[in-house]
Amino acid sequence: MSSFPAGRARMSPPVIVLLLTLLLGIQPITTDLYLPTLPTLSREFGASAGAVQLTLSVLIICFGLAQLVCGPLADRFGRRPVLLVGMVIYTAASLLSAFAPAIEWLVVWRALQGAAMAAAVTCGRSIVRDLFPPHEGAKVMSRALTGLGVIATLSPITGGLLVQWINWHAALLVLALFGAGALGFIAWRFEETVPQRNPQALRPAALWRNWAAVLADPTFRAWASLSALTYSGLFLYLAGSSFVFVQVLGLSRANYGLLMATNSFAYIGGTLLCRHLLASRGLRRTVRLGGGFSLAGGLLLAALALGGVRSAWAIVVPMWIFAIGHGIHQPCGQAGAVGPFPEKAGAAAAMSGFAMSLAAFVAGLWLGRSNDGTVYPLTLGIAAIALGTAGVAWTLVQRHGEPVPAARARPA
Repeated sequence: MSSFPAGRARMSPPVIVLLLTLLLGIQPITTDLYLPTLPTLSREFGASAGAVQLTLSVLIICFGLAQLVCGPLADRFGRRPVLLVGMVIYTAASLLSAFAPAIEWLVVWRALQGAAMAAAVTCGRSIVRDLFPPHEGAKVMSRALTGLGVIATLSPITGGLLVQWINWHAALLVLALFGAGALGFIAWRFEETVPQRNPQALRPAALWRNWAAVLADPTFRAWASLSALTYSGLFLYLAGSSFVFVQVLGLSRANYGLLMATNSFAYIGGTLLCRHLLASRGLRRTVRLGGGFSLAGGLLLAALALGGVRSAWAIVVPMWIFAIGHGIHQPCGQAGAVGPFPEKAGAAAAMSGFAMSLAAFVAGLWLGRSNDGTVYPLTLGIAAIALGTAGVAWTLVQRHGEPVPAARARPA
């Protein structure tokens, strides 16, 4: 008998969803709670906006690169040991970043934080494939990402209030508390889910074969491209919004945090809509509708900016529409990318995560170099990405995004 149902039975559905919420939610809390501190860090460290944004970009690229290691490690040794070690490192890096004496040290600790964060997110995506076939996995992922949306909602509000009422050190200490809490829950409730450890997973030849097999699969390329594009649009908003809202449009840090929280509410709405659509329309038709939200948000954002509308709401409202599309694309894209690979879910999750991080890193670099003190780099950049996201949703996913047959969905 397969170990698949046995592994699933050891944890109740609420425990699985809460676990996934913590593992996947570590990414938005690490980025979103940090956003209101960026203008303060620039002033206190005497650093340029580009140098401060590097603390976010380096976190993302280290997060992406580390996934290429964490995925095979989780396939070789199991999800539990990789999670425990990763969360210990994350918690330590969070403490060190909260007391960094200079911007250079903050960059170093944020890089380590990003690398450790990869263990949580890669294992989280792999656990979904360990326990569920693709279509059911997308539903479970949407539930977990609804919880992630709650974390993303609270993070900028919390960060904005802490940096305004106390200081930026207090804001970053929250990340250490989150890491310690997640570590405790994993040690207490998580049962190993990997169907069968792969002793060959870390051998260079096996790594190259696994990566080549994953990249050669058109289903993987379709879903991974969708996830990477929609995430890069969100990351561009995260990386550039604090400077645009606070320095260009004159909002307070607390009000900025509140506005960012509204975007998370839209994202939660997208995940709930995704869950409903999956039941009635299936994966591909759901993503087709999501592409419409992405494109509508991007076009409205560009139209208002080019029309000379200088208001926070001219950015926030179009981003609500984009966020609804993001809430549809992410659960479908992440579940779809690992769907064809039950025997190497860690490697597939790692490759998909690396693609997302690489796309976000490139978007962040472009934003840092094109920042001219106006709203145009942010708004037009997101509009271009929205166009690409809709294009992938309406072409590649429709051609190649068919869920894998049941015979391939579970390990023998």
